Amino acid sequence: MADDITLVTGATGFVGSAVARALLERGHRLRLLVRETSDRSNVVDLPVEFVVGDLSEPESMEAALKGVRYLFHVAADYRLWVPDPEVMMQANVEGTRALMQAAQRAGVERIVYCSSVAALATAKDGVPADEASPVTEEQIVGVYKRSKYRAEQEVLRLVREEGLPAVIVNPSTPVGPRDIKPTPTGQMILDSATGRMPAYVETGLNIVHVDDVAEGHVLAFERGVIGEKYILGGENIMLGDLFAMVGGIVHRKPPRIRLKQSWLYPVAYISELLARYCGVEPRVTREMLTMSKKLMFFSSQKAEDELGYKPRPAHLAIEDAVAWFKHHKRGHFSA
Repeated sequence: MADDITLVTGATGFVGSAVARALLERGHRLRLLVRETSDRSNVVDLPVEFVVGDLSEPESMEAALKGVRYLFHVAADYRLWVPDPEVMMQANVEGTRALMQAAQRAGVERIVYCSSVAALATAKDGVPADEASPVTEEQIVGVYKRSKYRAEQEVLRLVREEGLPAVIVNPSTPVGPRDIKPTPTGQMILDSATGRMPAYVETGLNIVHVDDVAEGHVLAFERGVIGEKYILGGENIMLGDLFAMVGGIVHRKPPRIRLKQSWLYPVAYISELLARYCGVEPRVTREMLTMSKKLMFFSSQKAEDELGYKPRPAHLAIEDAVAWFKHHKRGHFSA
């Protein structure tokens, strides 16, 4: 008999730590699966049980799942560039499959799997995509996005064929407090706020507060239908408008120079070569430039209608992100 424990993977990260907090507010008894090398600063103050393990180690998953009634799988290898794509595929696809199968063997009653809008279609003719917008793997650009697509398809297969009790959520682009790495979007906000971004390539994003994403996970657990997907997004905005919001918050002029993607392909190629041979993560890659041509606009209407999901405006998420970066002295903010 399960002991009413809720296991959360990826809880030391940006989204996972917000999910852990939202679950604690609902009274869940939490166990967090963490790696030996994980930075626990996002969760060190939480009244939770820690268990050391890794998605690449089946025996650690079995141990972590003992006595677990509910599972939130939030962990993922999230990088926009990797020297070896198979490492990411192993973590995001094979790791997810192994954890789902281990959870089913352990008798877990309900699972929330954190996928991503990266696994979905993008906007077409300016119309935001939703959960039903058709997409194939061939249309998806980038190793990370393909890994999330394959992992999501694997979870859906396990639901259909093996009765896996999983609900899927697809967060868009979360921003807000506790972005310790920071994420690629958090880094752009930080660079803009501290005057380290003189120019940019225009694209479209769906910005959502990380705490709204966390609330969406809990709502999917409480009200979601097994085998269904729910986009957890916020506000669709152009990147230039995002930088204007940041500028207004910190009283600094936003970047004014808009670059064409075609101008930067030689820079991206050189950045990738340096990254491959010098071990420095590139700030721009050819895949990033290709992705920027697509508007990442999404609709959360299904989650709003079926789960009661209510995301706040993007400017509030950006304000909280800037405030957190300021408080944690992540840069020089004076104009």
